[in-house]
Amino acid sequence: MRRTFATARRVLQQLSHDPRSIAMILVLPSLLLLLFKYVYDGNPTVFDRIGPQLLGIFPFIIMFLVTSVTMVRERTSGTLERLLTTPIRRGELIGGYALAFGLAALGQALVSSAVAIWLLQMDVKSPWAIVLFAVTDAVLGTALGLLMSAFAVTEFQAVQFMPLVVIPQLLLCGLLTPRASMPDVLRWLSDLLPLSYAADAFRDLGNSGDFTSSLQIDLLVLLGCCTLALAGASLTLRRRTP
Repeated sequence: MRRTFATARRVLQQLSHDPRSIAMILVLPSLLLLLFKYVYDGNPTVFDRIGPQLLGIFPFIIMFLVTSVTMVRERTSGTLERLLTTPIRRGELIGGYALAFGLAALGQALVSSAVAIWLLQMDVKSPWAIVLFAVTDAVLGTALGLLMSAFAVTEFQAVQFMPLVVIPQLLLCGLLTPRASMPDVLRWLSDLLPLSYAADAFRDLGNSGDFTSSLQIDLLVLLGCCTLALAGASLTLRRRTP
């Protein structure tokens, strides 16, 4: 555990010296929500309907990009290879990165939720649940970014995983059309994708705000996907840079 915290502290120190990454994590989701708000300024019901889902989707995308690119950069610079020659275990190393980016995700979720609810007047009845799912969704993006980074050799390749991992989930999560109205094959496929459960949760929170049993199931599924992705990232972490 001490090595995990040490790794997380090192990553956060590095992140603090990168103002562009900090701005992308903390500011960009709020700017995108602001843009979406004013695109539909003449029809505020659209923002109240889709805005809560975007509050989870934007952090998911951004944390996936930041995490995957950062991990590949650590590998290509030789940092990971040097760390893995020490007594630190792969699980401790991945846990440290996950903890560091999880804290960044927490800050991101707090900022974007505050902007959406109090500045943009998003109509939600349970702000604490919105923040909880926003953090979970951002951590999911972090976990998938850590997993996918194991299969990328360069930072450009890490970015190329976005069309493979992120875009299909955006198309099938129910943001564009209700999942119930999709063809059976696509609906079954969407049931296997974690972002579908996040979108369902944000939609339900926007409609009722009650923390129902279905929301509890959505949260458990998302947490399970985070755990599986982090375990996969630990197992696929290579000790040598190709």
